[in-house]
Amino acid sequence: MEAMNVRQAVRDVPAYRFEALPALVKLDQNESPDDLPATLREAALARVAAAEWHRYPDLHPDGLAARLAARHDWPAEGVVVAGGSNVLIQALVVLSGIGRNVAALSPSFPLYAQQARLLGAALHEVPLGPEHAFPTEAVIDAVAVGSGVGFLPAPLAPTGNAVDPRDLRRVAEAAGPGWTIVIDEAYAEFAGSDHTLLARDHPRVVVLRTLSKAFGLAGARLGYAVADPALAVELRKVILPFSVSALQLAVGEAVLDAPHWIDERVRATVAERERLAAELRVRGVRFVPSVTNFILLRVADAAATHRGLLRHGVLVRRQDHLPGLAGALRVTVGRRDENDAFLRAWDALTRVNGEPHA
Repeated sequence: MEAMNVRQAVRDVPAYRFEALPALVKLDQNESPDDLPATLREAALARVAAAEWHRYPDLHPDGLAARLAARHDWPAEGVVVAGGSNVLIQALVVLSGIGRNVAALSPSFPLYAQQARLLGAALHEVPLGPEHAFPTEAVIDAVAVGSGVGFLPAPLAPTGNAVDPRDLRRVAEAAGPGWTIVIDEAYAEFAGSDHTLLARDHPRVVVLRTLSKAFGLAGARLGYAVADPALAVELRKVILPFSVSALQLAVGEAVLDAPHWIDERVRATVAERERLAAELRVRGVRFVPSVTNFILLRVADAAATHRGLLRHGVLVRRQDHLPGLAGALRVTVGRRDENDAFLRAWDALTRVNGEPHA
């Protein structure tokens, strides 16, 4: 058989890791625990039905961008909408990283490193500090010279802890003129954080947001970047035209018509996060204090605990393959009944000797 004509960089990169497993309680992907309420689904479907399916959508989704810009009191031309934040991460590597550098934290969202390797950028991974702290000085060293793009999730992922805005500002002020600094705020609503002010003060800072988490639209695949309008013009060039469908736009606009629902879901999730953390604390479970919609746990044997929970119908996410996260499991904050099911499963695994086991 003739050899495939595939770049070596592609051959060398492992596929993105995710294994879908059946479970009654699914707490493994940091999704919203609830689908849209019936009235909001009906409104979204009405918009979908009214869309002209035989026509191309907008070249760029300027209407949705303007709606999102209003939420941030930002110029509409400075908001770039794409089919999920993943698309924007890739686009930002194309924009500023190819043939240059990508700086990322370790451990972190694996797509930053994957896209750097696939697109031929030199990858520089900065380890988190003690207790998973944001490594301010090391990040400053990484972006003080040279050129490229730096990805900084805030809150941190997959650990879930907060990042001090003063540390991000120090990085932005210390970064060399050849760097684009990306603050990935996928979990901002749960943390009550907003780093767009930093992007307002520093034109080379881009803030990423997603509609997959707090907005409950993981299935619709919508994300956006908030950036200086001049930088946004360049970013749009590297996103394929007509790449956000009219159907995605219809659903996104329907949800933006119901901001009270988003706020209610965030409040409910934060309350459940704090309740779940309190229950884990009572049980003596080691975990990282979280400001997101997930909690990272530490156990003696992540594989065995993962299997044991799954036998009880609860699916969580193993993170023990990541640097510095031996024994780590990540549990999404679900509905109250789902969180209670997780706690019951946990208790069933710890009845013998106080440590989860298979």
